[in-house]
Amino acid sequence: MFDKPQKSYTDLLGKTNRIVEGTIIEGNIVSQADFRLDGHLKGNFSSAGRLVIGPAGSVTGDVVCKTADIEGKFDGKIDVAEMLNIRSKASINGEAVVGKLSVEPGADFSASCVMRNVEKK
Repeated sequence: MFDKPQKSYTDLLGKTNRIVEGTIIEGNIVSQADFRLDGHLKGNFSSAGRLVIGPAGSVTGDVVCKTADIEGKFDGKIDVAEMLNIRSKASINGEAVVGKLSVEPGADFSASCVMRNVEKK
């Protein structure tokens, strides 16, 4: 009677979860929707959508997502199915597995990187 039906990923399109600056999370986050992180995450993150790590944000742990934009700090292993955008103020350390990679001049990209074989249609 009080159970709410689960929303599909398509129902969540256009909706973004947000962790604001000054927030620290220790643990894992699993989300079907897009996610913006301006705080600090010490743990793993998984999403079927997009992850944005803002200029004040940081992640220490492993990330799996569809697309990612990083402006802050990342330390760990990141697995991005499609496009990883690394902005000029970003600092990346660890490992990256990506479909496509974009690194702006000025970014600190100190990571090993493997690009997936994407089949051309």
